[in-house]
Amino acid sequence: MNIFPAIDIIDGKAVRLERGDYAKMTVYSDSPLEVAKSFEAAGARFLHVVDLEGAKDGTTPNLDVIVKIISETSLRVEVGGGIRSLEVLDAYINAGVFRVILGTAAVSSPEFLEAALKKYGEKVAVGVDLSSGMVAIKGWREVSSLSCDEFFMRLEKLGVKTVICTDISKDGLLGGTNIELYKSLSEKFSIDIIASGGVSSLDDVRKLRDMNMYGAILGKAIYAKRIDLAEALALARGEKE
Repeated sequence: MNIFPAIDIIDGKAVRLERGDYAKMTVYSDSPLEVAKSFEAAGARFLHVVDLEGAKDGTTPNLDVIVKIISETSLRVEVGGGIRSLEVLDAYINAGVFRVILGTAAVSSPEFLEAALKKYGEKVAVGVDLSSGMVAIKGWREVSSLSCDEFFMRLEKLGVKTVICTDISKDGLLGGTNIELYKSLSEKFSIDIIASGGVSSLDDVRKLRDMNMYGAILGKAIYAKRIDLAEALALARGEKE
């Protein structure tokens, strides 16, 4: 299983939100690059980045920060946050991002998702954020009429390779992740699933690994020192129990 340590960026700073609430924001570092380098030093190969400003306005205000991370580390960086046009998608791919994540746009604009997949294939992933089994959009502020299974079926039919699936009720609370949800989805669909939201212990990592999940995102648990990243990486690789 792959571990994706996470950096959320606002105003060039590394921050974390609680359940996506901008009013409940903690700034962890003024330098996302230094945070990324610390993840790399712990042995990480991947990095999950969300531009929280981009998520609000559909632009790329922190592209220069992301480019620095790509150019000054060996991390494979995936990026999400307000990618609603091929122009923005192109900007990230041209900057060296190895995978872009479409969220709200994948729900509200199926034709854009299809165009993105046609142009970039496996470099396009979809973020599926769930609220009581329904797909949430617009920074989790609205809940769509799409159920989780309906949306996954649509994505599988379109040929989406990777989904980052977040249980909103678990995000940023350090209370454990929704193991049953990921078990159910992995049994029903042949999509690579990255578990996100509430992965807050080595036991969570172990359970997800034992289900042969493709990946897991670690965010607040690293910053709050609830999980040692190097240990989690070793566990995910099967080098420790």
